[in-house]
Amino acid sequence: MENRNSHSLEEVHESVTTGGHKSVWKKILAFFGPAYMISVGYMDPGNWATDIAGGSQFGYKLLWVLLMSNVMALLLQSLSARLGIVTRRDLAQASRETYPKAVNVILYGLAEVAIAACDLAEVLGMAIGLNLLFGLPMLWGVGITMFDTFLLLFLMNKGIKKMEAFIIGLIAIIGLSFLVEMFFAKPDMGSVFSGLVPSIPNSAALYIAIGIIGATVMPHNLYLHSSLVQTRKFDRTFQGIKQAIKYNLYDSVIALNMAFFVNAAILILAAATFYTQGMYNIADIQDAHKLLEPMLGSWAAVLFALALIAAGQSSTITGTLAGQIVMEGYLNLRIQPWVRRIITRLIAIVPAFLTIVYFGEGATGELLVLSQVILSLQLGFAVIPLIHFVSDKVKMKEFAIGTWTKIASWTIALVIVALNAKLVYDEIFKWLTTSQDPIYIWLFVVPLAVGAGVLLLYIMIEPFVLKSRARATAVPHVDPLLLTDLPQKREYRNIALALDFSKTDARSLSSAIQLGGKEATYTLIHIVETVGAMVHGEQAHDYETSSDKEYLETYKKSLENQGYKVNIRLNFGSPKKQIPNIINQSGDFDILIMGAHGHKLLKDIIFGTTVDAVRHKVDIPVMIIKD
Repeated sequence: MENRNSHSLEEVHESVTTGGHKSVWKKILAFFGPAYMISVGYMDPGNWATDIAGGSQFGYKLLWVLLMSNVMALLLQSLSARLGIVTRRDLAQASRETYPKAVNVILYGLAEVAIAACDLAEVLGMAIGLNLLFGLPMLWGVGITMFDTFLLLFLMNKGIKKMEAFIIGLIAIIGLSFLVEMFFAKPDMGSVFSGLVPSIPNSAALYIAIGIIGATVMPHNLYLHSSLVQTRKFDRTFQGIKQAIKYNLYDSVIALNMAFFVNAAILILAAATFYTQGMYNIADIQDAHKLLEPMLGSWAAVLFALALIAAGQSSTITGTLAGQIVMEGYLNLRIQPWVRRIITRLIAIVPAFLTIVYFGEGATGELLVLSQVILSLQLGFAVIPLIHFVSDKVKMKEFAIGTWTKIASWTIALVIVALNAKLVYDEIFKWLTTSQDPIYIWLFVVPLAVGAGVLLLYIMIEPFVLKSRARATAVPHVDPLLLTDLPQKREYRNIALALDFSKTDARSLSSAIQLGGKEATYTLIHIVETVGAMVHGEQAHDYETSSDKEYLETYKKSLENQGYKVNIRLNFGSPKKQIPNIINQSGDFDILIMGAHGHKLLKDIIFGTTVDAVRHKVDIPVMIIKD
């Protein structure tokens, strides 16, 4: 199994060059893009469901929630971008290096739940849009969404800038559609401004408000933004990093304000068309579409459906990318990107399919709102670690956030946690009082809620209490082997060995000694794949790089003590690229010896193989050693 720590979204890492532009505007435009990818998550079909429900039930009264959510999102996304720019870690990678393995597994599971909830909204939104525009049955629409995974793969192969351009095009469709919708609706602007004054009419409004927050400030976007900013290559000096932070802030302000306009337009549209007519129970997107045509005209309904498809399609791209990021970051596990993206999509399609089959198409609206509440419940588990990391002067150095930013960030985190705690308490209390058999709630639901609260307290307190303790990154190493009494045979004079510090190394070294004896020269090769090592090369000081150097030196010393001539090569990056580079650039090696990866068939598809990639790129014999 290839279980490595590598660049976040390695296939597009630092693929966009921002240097070389004399014009300030061209340099700014080179940085623009990541926040637009993020902004689609703030205007996905889940937002539509909560915005329509809020506008139809409470008119303009929850507009302030949207505005507050946008301010919260802007601050949190700027912190996420800062983390990725300065540390070259995404949020999941930083969490893995800070918290114990068991905690990271739970945080990974919660992140996957959030991504599944988000992707569920996107799948349902896309299916609803196809149904409204073309009359396609919902089940067919859900099935079709499986194939837009391949659109993502196509766009990734074209480069991140092409993907960003595609996303911006879809955002333009959404924005223009609602600009026209607003013209048709003619809302009361006085009531619109009064809706910016904070108020929560009742508990139902609180539920919708929390859903709006969950739909707006999405946890998966925090993981995604910290990764996407790493697609830009810039000067790593103090001024270069400072400039990157500034330009990415501009990017976020513009993109997220556009998302706020779209969300506000949906809520205002629902308030102007439904609430003012006494239609207080319009929460389903389908119902909203049906009523728009007789109230505003056929063009309004068509634009509504078209914008919904654009929102679903754009959001699904970012959701599947986030799934890849959290798996690689939390579990230090990299599988083939297309496999990861299909898994993400299947996790969303299955509940959508079952909901439609068992409860009918009418249940999709409630499922959309529920998915956004679930997202909000996950927020604390992403926001709290993020604030810790960007406040850490060891990680961030001079780019750690200041006192006022910390206060604002912790205030936002506490507001989110408090609102969610209130919602959970109210829901559990209602279940206990209305259930005929509450023992199951006490046995399962209450312990789960208490456990979540304990975990929140832990991730909040642990970095404060144990700040001085550096957690070593887990690496798949074994104790150095005592290389003694190896048989000898002389056939090759310059032998390269690719080592991975596993138990296969003993067989590889034994085979090499048999081929070359003491007259041959042996070059021990190891490729380090940590983010820090690939970025800083020999200047890296992370745990795995230093331990790998020590292991190579141990092997070399053990062999030299027995009279063998040994060189070592420690390179950084992908083994599939770096091993052939070493072999081909030298031109002196007679043979390359590698250990087999130890998996076949299905695992080859999931994890990929290094051996096959290397042997096709070198011109010398390759000996494969199996354990």
